[in-house]
Amino acid sequence: MSGRFVGVAGLPRAGSTLLCQLLAEHPEIHCEGHSSPLCNALLAMRRFISDDQFFLSQLDVQFDTTYDHLRSAMRSFLNGWHSNSEKPVVVDKNRAWLHCIEMLLHLEPDARLLISVRELGQIYGSIESQHQKTILVDFIDHLADFDRFGRADQLFAKDKSIGAPLSSVLAVQDLPQSVKDRVYFVKFEDLVTRPMETMSNVYSWMGVSPHIIDTDQLSVRPHESDSHYRHKYLHRQQTAIVAPRQHEIPPRIQNLIEQACGWYYEWFYPNFRATKP
Repeated sequence: MSGRFVGVAGLPRAGSTLLCQLLAEHPEIHCEGHSSPLCNALLAMRRFISDDQFFLSQLDVQFDTTYDHLRSAMRSFLNGWHSNSEKPVVVDKNRAWLHCIEMLLHLEPDARLLISVRELGQIYGSIESQHQKTILVDFIDHLADFDRFGRADQLFAKDKSIGAPLSSVLAVQDLPQSVKDRVYFVKFEDLVTRPMETMSNVYSWMGVSPHIIDTDQLSVRPHESDSHYRHKYLHRQQTAIVAPRQHEIPPRIQNLIEQACGWYYEWFYPNFRATKP
């Protein structure tokens, strides 16, 4: 990797696929678009080496040297993953980047993160709508047997598809300001209604030159496997930006979401109220 590293993370059904598609249109940005195993590999490396007896023994007798070996090796792995790119900026997509941002910055102090967010009711609605189209197939975490309310409750659990990345977003408030400055949130609604303005701001934050995108003539690139997610979380790319239809959310579920995640609405959607108090 010859350029600056930018990770893409965020909530499911919040536009990370579209964001990556638009990033890839810029001539200074290398972005493959599909979720990468790089972050998972680094986390697995940390878990493995932390239990290795030879490594632990070396820490006892020469901590600084041994720790520098590890940092150098992990940094080389990070940089080597996209070593075929000669562009100034490399973008790597994985939802776990936000969870381990401090590890990333320990390896690459100049790294940055783009985080996709969306109104939570519509995230749930998008997932539920796709489930209804594929109702004979279960979720990867076996949620099909729940009713709609139970499924929503499970999706927002701390270890599930919405709840886990949502917890990582909330944890940003606990980060030092120097780390927060490395995070940029991109609202899905802005991306589909004001793509040129939104991407202009993103490019400026990334430090690349201005670039005009033809939003009616987008390149369609390979994306990750939808079958891996049992076709509940589609990642299809289109040749043009089309705003999705609004999903009708049962009031009881929408109200529960807004009550449980009030902090999220205060941060990103302070004027949004789909339900009455």
